[in-house]
Amino acid sequence: MDKSSTVMRPVARIERAVAVSDGAGVKLNRLIGTPQLDQVDPFLMLDEFRSDAAADYIAGFPDHPHRGFETVTYMLAGRMRHADNKGHEGRLDAGSVQWMTAGRGIVHSEMPEQENGLMWGFQLWVNLPAKDKMTAPRYQEIPASEIPTARLAGGATVKVIAGEVAGVRGPISGIATAPAMFDVALPAPGEAILSLPASHAAFLYPFEGAIKIPGSGERAFRRELAVLGAGDAVRMASVGGQARVLLVAGKPLDEPVARYGPFVMNTAQEIRQAAMDYQAGRF
Repeated sequence: MDKSSTVMRPVARIERAVAVSDGAGVKLNRLIGTPQLDQVDPFLMLDEFRSDAAADYIAGFPDHPHRGFETVTYMLAGRMRHADNKGHEGRLDAGSVQWMTAGRGIVHSEMPEQENGLMWGFQLWVNLPAKDKMTAPRYQEIPASEIPTARLAGGATVKVIAGEVAGVRGPISGIATAPAMFDVALPAPGEAILSLPASHAAFLYPFEGAIKIPGSGERAFRRELAVLGAGDAVRMASVGGQARVLLVAGKPLDEPVARYGPFVMNTAQEIRQAAMDYQAGRF
């Protein structure tokens, strides 16, 4: 990286998570998709589920439909069983990622495969461009062993899920929004500088410890999501101990967004059609 010409991204805004209940009563912290932060184009929603109380997660997410976007599940701890109406089934273990392109329609369930212990992870919703909303559903399922790690100067390590860090490319590919998705572990004390495409919208979320953005004076803590401003790199440093950060970036679509529950299209008519197709069993 040519530091002399690098423009570090400032923090544009910081928003706190909102406690919500979804699925059959799973307790979540919602970071994107709230009244305060409706979206960070192309990202429509980000939920963190984290509890070692079975009552908070055991009911899971029974059968429900999706159309017009992608769901990304990143498990940090615990196990989740996925099954759909196309005959696909699999288990997400700690450290694994599932990138599901719902496309024209799918009905699936996500149910905990444990009755006690810590269940922790994220679900991110990524919009699809209008031209791809009716594409065939597909999956990219990546076990923890296939997610590479990049090591940076200063001791930081990065699990590269999508995008590239220090010549290390993530396994997720073929996504229209050309995403970067990094799990950054910062030592205490420690900092990291990561390149991001200048064209992309980006945010970061410290899910362990706290961080600061040198040069801006901004700090972010758990349950606080920092939306980043313009630039082609981000610099972050741990505060008061080790920290772990989810850093995500993607190419904005700049298209109209029509949303109704599990359907994300471009017009109200397309939403009505999605509801009719689902009710008629055409998913």
